Amino acid sequence: QRQLVESGGGLVQPGGSLRLSCAASGFTFNNYAMSWVRQAPGKGLEWLSGINSGGSSTSYADSVKGRFTISRDNAKNTLYLQMNSLKPEDSAVYYCAKYNRDYYAYAMDYWGKGTLVTVSS
Repeated sequence: QRQLVESGGGLVQPGGSLRLSCAASGFTFNNYAMSWVRQAPGKGLEWLSGINSGGSSTSYADSVKGRFTISRDNAKNTLYLQMNSLKPEDSAVYYCAKYNRDYYAYAMDYWGKGTLVTVSS
């Protein structure tokens, strides 16, 4: 049974940092591209970043480029999102998602349950 379990969310002050993790199981993690997506209260889903199966290629939304870094450890079946210079508008539920292929140009077919990030003083 495949699972994606996010962790690392919490309350942080503006300008602070957080590192999110997503532990994957039940599928061959290193065969698939992965992504981070968020949903702020009352808003739609926002794609943030994607990484290919091997970790050699990444892409970012303009809203987080230069502040967030996606990475993966295929030996640990874990996806990460390092978030720096956080702003109140970054407050959201953050989800990791699996693509159905090895590159992030394809469809996402499985999602975790999310972890809440709140940026506030």
